[in-house]
Amino acid sequence: MHIDRDLPAGLDRVKDADARAVRYGAGFVGRVTPGDLGRPTPCTRWSLAELLAHMTAQHRGFAAAAAGRGDRAEAWRALPAGADVVAEYAAACDLVAEAFAAVGSAERPFALPEFGPGATFPAGRAIGFHFIDYVVHGWDVARSLGLPYAPPPELLDAALPIALAVPDGEHRLAPGSAFRPALAPLGAVRPLDRILTALGRSPQWPG
Repeated sequence: MHIDRDLPAGLDRVKDADARAVRYGAGFVGRVTPGDLGRPTPCTRWSLAELLAHMTAQHRGFAAAAAGRGDRAEAWRALPAGADVVAEYAAACDLVAEAFAAVGSAERPFALPEFGPGATFPAGRAIGFHFIDYVVHGWDVARSLGLPYAPPPELLDAALPIALAVPDGEHRLAPGSAFRPALAPLGAVRPLDRILTALGRSPQWPG
């Protein structure tokens, strides 16, 4: 994924937006019970357990990238969800929050191998990638649980231009693609709906 538009202005702003999005989404993860782990999710082919394993791995991978170790494949490896999946996710949230808080320069390079061999991005842009992922993944978890999802409007305002800047195309059909091809929004849609459809998710899921 390559994004050419600017992210929320200023490293501190994007770090704050990311931290708030992660905390908001973590509130839904905290409500997950063992009986919920087999639920389907808006992420094609992933159960809720598999989605949480992916989210946990991504937090750990981005934390490693912030510490200059993002080029290590093991940092990004998703492990099978264990009995303490919620606690493991909470610990990963703390880990990435601490790692991002320690980033003092928007130009610090983050190695993000999931974007391709040798791919690196400046910290401000990389944290923006993480931010949009967790706005959307928070919705994924909430919808899997059948719960309403309503982040603060200013978070959605910050996320929308990032979502609209993610290139669309057939590459989104490739295995492992973070997003599916964009869907056409219907009518006068809310910012959240525009974010979701831009990234290939139906706001009416599972309808």
